[in-house]
Amino acid sequence: MSFVADGIARRIHRERVLLAGWGRAILLQIAHPAVARGVAEHSAFMTEPGGRLRRLRRTLDAMLTLTFGTDDEALAVAGRINAIHDRVHGTLDAGPDGAPVGPSYSAHDPALLAWVHATLLDSFLLTYRLFVGPLSGSEADRYCVETSRIEPRLGIPSGRLPRAEAELREYVEAMLESGAIEVTETARSLAREIIAPPAPRALAPLVGLAALPSVGLLPAAIREAYRFPWDDRRARALRVLAATVRGGLPLVPPRLRYWSVARRAARRARPA
Repeated sequence: MSFVADGIARRIHRERVLLAGWGRAILLQIAHPAVARGVAEHSAFMTEPGGRLRRLRRTLDAMLTLTFGTDDEALAVAGRINAIHDRVHGTLDAGPDGAPVGPSYSAHDPALLAWVHATLLDSFLLTYRLFVGPLSGSEADRYCVETSRIEPRLGIPSGRLPRAEAELREYVEAMLESGAIEVTETARSLAREIIAPPAPRALAPLVGLAALPSVGLLPAAIREAYRFPWDDRRARALRVLAATVRGGLPLVPPRLRYWSVARRAARRARPA
């Protein structure tokens, strides 16, 4: 189930700069109370030193393997994702005695999987257009079609994921307006670790720079619900950052610009 060699998904996912959109995607994901609860209860994200980086690395490796790996490698990764999801389930609340109460959640829930998928697609399209270059509507539609092929591997009902950018936007907007998306205190606690992770003082400017797209590209209502500060000065800084990256990216050598797994896949695809 790896993607076709000349597909738009490979063209988008090969860019290292796409990392600028990961923070936004994660913040949107945990704005769903069930996703936030699952991460807080079943992830080393906040409890272990380096947990944030390890989780990002595992998620990134999975996406890159699904995109650029062989069919066998992609199948193995999907199996590992499902095995992790087997352990992620619980309830949204706990009673006074700590006993689970309230609605239940499961990482296998197609509704949650669809939300996580949509936040990634929406964030990657936005980030690519801002930091790399334009994408036509037909290219964005092809991207949705190609990435929807993950459905059978993760047990998502056929046709559940969007096949066009308009469908993607309608779905995200409907979710934001439905009341299903609510930034809880659990989400805010997780968000602080995403936006301002512990780091040496010398790295503080880099942490602040990385936070610009994560916060600035969020829908305004979600940004306000997280209580992130945002103003004209920060908006200008994000525009300058994006323009600088977009202008300089063509000058970056491929070995630095693209992920190594993407470069290996490109070499495999060349005629012998």
